[in-house]
Amino acid sequence: MGAVNRDRFYRVFETKSIAKVNEEITALDKESPSVFKDAFLGAMLMKKAQFLKTPKEKINVFKKGKMLLESAIKKQPNNAEFRFLRLAIQENCPKILKYNSNINDDAHYIQVNYNRLNSIAKKHIKKYALHSQALNLHP
Repeated sequence: MGAVNRDRFYRVFETKSIAKVNEEITALDKESPSVFKDAFLGAMLMKKAQFLKTPKEKINVFKKGKMLLESAIKKQPNNAEFRFLRLAIQENCPKILKYNSNINDDAHYIQVNYNRLNSIAKKHIKKYALHSQALNLHP
C-alpha cells in the first residue's frame, strides 16, 4: 500500500476546484516513487486537464496522466482500485479523446473484486456507482 492519503485524494477527485486539484498534485508529487503514486497522480492529472484553457494544454496534461495510470495498471492489472480510477476517468472524459475502451471490463472487474478493496476506496466507489452508467454495485 502506498502512502497516498486516499480519503483526501477521493474528496479532491470528486471536486470541481482546480485549486484543490493543484494542491493534491503537489502533495502527490512529494510522495516516494511507487506504483500507487503513479496511479493516483495519473488520475489527478487527467482530472486537472478538464480545467485547463487551451486544447493543447488539456491534451498534454491528459496524456501525461494517462501514461502514469496505464503504466500502474500494467504493473498491477489485478488492482481493482487502479481500475476504478481508470473507469471514472473513461466514463467522464470527452469522447473525442477515444479513451473509453476499458469501461465495461473495468466495471465488471470492480464488481467482482469490490469486497477486497479497502474501506476508503469502497466508500467512494459506492458513492460513484450511484451515478455511473457502467458500474452497478448491488446492495
